Amino acid sequence: MGQYLLKLPKMGESVAEATVTKWLMEVGDKVVLDDAVLEIATDKVDTDVTSEVTGVLFEKRVQENEVVSVGAVLAVIEIEGETTIEQKEEVKAVPAPAKEKPTNKPILEDQILTAEVASEKIIQDLEKVQSGDAIKLKESANFYSPLVRNIAQQEGVSVSELDSIKGTGVEQRVTKNDILAYIKSRGKGASLSNNAASVESKTLQPNNPQVHFNGNDQIVEMSRMEKLISTHMKSSIQTAAHVQSFIEVDVTNLWKWREEAKNAFQKRENEKLTFTPLFMTAIIKALRDYPQLNSSVQGDKIIMKQAINLGMAAALPDGNLIVPVVKNADHFNLIGLAKAVNDLAARARNNALKPDEVQEGTYTFTNIGNFGSLMGTPIINQPQVGILAIGAIRKVPAVIETKEGDFIGIRHKVILSHSYDHRIINGATGGLFVKRVAEYLENWEETLPY
Repeated sequence: MGQYLLKLPKMGESVAEATVTKWLMEVGDKVVLDDAVLEIATDKVDTDVTSEVTGVLFEKRVQENEVVSVGAVLAVIEIEGETTIEQKEEVKAVPAPAKEKPTNKPILEDQILTAEVASEKIIQDLEKVQSGDAIKLKESANFYSPLVRNIAQQEGVSVSELDSIKGTGVEQRVTKNDILAYIKSRGKGASLSNNAASVESKTLQPNNPQVHFNGNDQIVEMSRMEKLISTHMKSSIQTAAHVQSFIEVDVTNLWKWREEAKNAFQKRENEKLTFTPLFMTAIIKALRDYPQLNSSVQGDKIIMKQAINLGMAAALPDGNLIVPVVKNADHFNLIGLAKAVNDLAARARNNALKPDEVQEGTYTFTNIGNFGSLMGTPIINQPQVGILAIGAIRKVPAVIETKEGDFIGIRHKVILSHSYDHRIINGATGGLFVKRVAEYLENWEETLPY
């Protein structure tokens, strides 16, 4: 019998670790090719890890709620036949931990350990600790992984200290390297820059008033997704200087065109033609005209993105939102966009999105009109610099200008709400961008290839 090592797969460039949320199989269970063995969660999405072989689950290498890095061995599956040399070497490379023999080393030798060796020892010790033993930090507005919490507990790092550390991870999260660097500097005496950062962080932290409740009030624990959204939104407000521009758009021609095309489209392509790919087409064209909106800010530098990766906010059955991304959206025609949109939306509702499909967006739009809202002020999806909210399409009386004079008529209109980062996008650019989107919608000239 051979052995196959089930590892945590790569899930996008910005995803370095994941949390094991649930084992779907037990040791001794038969595993079939493409069977889901366990569930994992990243900062963006929940997903399954599937098997690439058929066999029997021989060993679990990680526990539920444990944080693991990409490439880490999750389980061992026993398979028919001989393993490859590479697999044998990997099995040998991960032996069961041996018990350490007691030593009588003098205290002085332990005291002169270098900071690097000490840090590595901390990581090795803490990775053996299950997340259930993580530090019981009081409620904090920031999210910390179980490993970071364990390090904080081991080293006596307070909540206020932890909140003051500037994170270098995704969405400015504190990584294990960040907290170890802080511990190292604290041991030598915090530098003036660290003290200044701590003071700045404490200054920016609002004093949350105490919430009073009685026995009739219901207390509901936030879900994991709600906590992530809360952290992400708060981070965006604290990072970007939000400003908004609004414009009302006459989409009567667009409405009529879709009414005429949707039945033929569905019959030929077996796909529904919603308004979403139509709005996306106009946004893509406007982003080509105003590439500043397809960028990100990193320190004092502006990163101009070449690819247009368009994120679309999608509602989940539990009321939360997720933002799947259409990669290289400017390479699709209308048919391709419609197929991509329908596929991502369906898999978002079924919690079947892959982590890479919610990463690397360069601009986002959200159709709040689906919920009856006329307009809104959306929060920028960091690290992007703009987001467009599309309100409900309404029939309204409007003045129609013609060569024969002005008339009152019934028109289909929608309000576009554009939020953008005033650090690099001024009011003129932000306003002209949403005006350009409006122009493309009002002068709709798309034709289907049939």
